Formats: sequence, structure tokens, C-alpha cells
Amino acid sequence: MKERHKLLLGSALAVLGLGLQLTYVRRFEAQASGGPRVQLLAAARTIERGTKLTPELLTERSVPQAYVDERAIRASERDAILNLRAVSTVPVQQTLVWTDLIATNDDRRDLSSLVQPGNRALPIRVQFEEALALIRPGDFVDVLSVDADAHQSSVLLQRVLVLAIGGETSARDPAAEPSGYRANLLTLSVSLQEAQLLSLAQSLGGLMVVVRGVSDPRVFEAPPDVDRSALHDSAVRQSVQRPSRRPVLLAGGQP
Repeated sequence: MKERHKLLLGSALAVLGLGLQLTYVRRFEAQASGGPRVQLLAAARTIERGTKLTPELLTERSVPQAYVDERAIRASERDAILNLRAVSTVPVQQTLVWTDLIATNDDRRDLSSLVQPGNRALPIRVQFEEALALIRPGDFVDVLSVDADAHQSSVLLQRVLVLAIGGETSARDPAAEPSGYRANLLTLSVSLQEAQLLSLAQSLGGLMVVVRGVSDPRVFEAPPDVDRSALHDSAVRQSVQRPSRRPVLLAGGQP
């Protein structure tokens, strides 16, 4: 009788061990493959810049969770993006992200409907307000902090989506703006921590923005601060210039 109990106990332990091993293997395979899959929206065919999104332009892709960008648009958010326009060309089968989209001149939307999920709309004042006349909702900008007291400029954020200029959320034609029109606020789509960073920088010094190409996704890792020594030291000035702008020295050291 005891031998039978031992045999049953051994069999039960073997089954339990096999079950735990199978669970571990499945979990390992799921982790190795990127985890559970998430349904994302993608372009059913190439979506040209400025095209209004319609249901037939959209399809779905199943992507492992580990490879899902926080800006990616879930399939469940399809209705939220219909009638928005693409700010850059989206290749066929490429997944859509919220920075691909913005309202344009004939699709004025409430600001809250344009904020990317998880982000916030933050209005900022920038130095040289005249520059805002050259920026449109849907543009991407890099934000710089200028500390006049420390004589130093820092890159705070890169490739930030512009949601609005003044109270305008649509990409208006500059020729259509009323005479004397000048926006004094730029509204950006940022995370909560980015909003804290910009708010602090704004309280301590001035902010400036530089416009970047909508199709340029590159960001530079930890760009160094620049202080006023760059204005008076030729070696420092040369170090901050792009190689393509540096002079080519000919024989004898002459440019």
C-alpha cells in the first residue's frame, strides 16, 4: 500500500514538474518573441503628406508589445484619427504614430482632440515672437533654453510636435492671416515630465524653438550645452559646427 502511495505521489510530482516546465518554456518563448501582441493601425497603402485619413487607408498590424512605441496608435483608437491629415508621407504597412497626424486648414479641431494619448498640451512663450509666424501646427521643433545670466544655451527637447500657434490649431496659409496677426504662444505636445522641464526652464530663462523637417526622425543623444566661450574661441566654434560647414584647408593651410 505504501509503495502505491509513493508511486502516486511520484507521478503527481512528475506531472506538476512537467506543467511548471511547460509554463516556464511558454513564458520564455513569449518574452523572447517580444511578449503578447498588440493590434496597431498601419497604412493600407502609401499615405501622402496632407492626405485626409479615411477607413480604406487604414489596416491593422499585430506587433509584439516589446516593440510598440508609446506613440503608436492602437486599433481601438481608429475613430479618433479619422479626418485628420498626415504631416508626412507614411509608407504602405508602416504603423501610424500620433506624431504623423494633425488637423489642417479645413479640419479645425478642439485642442484636446489633438493631444497624443499620455501626453499633455503645453503652451509656452518663446523669445523672438516674430519667428512664430513661420511655424504651423503639425511642424516639429527642437526647444532650446537660453539662460542669460549663465550665458548658456541648452537643448531641452527634440522633435516635439506643434499643436497650435496662438489659438489656431489648423495649418493656415500665411497669406490668409489678418494684417498685424502675431501669435505669442506656441502649444506643444509633451509628456508630463517634459512639461515640468519646460515649465522650470521658462521660469528661469527664455525659450527658443528651431523648426525641423517633418520627415527627419533623428535626435542627437545628450547634445552638449553651449556657453559664450563659443562666441570668442575659434576652436570651440569649429567643434560645434557640422563637418559639412567646416572649411576645407588647402595646401599651406589656406581655406
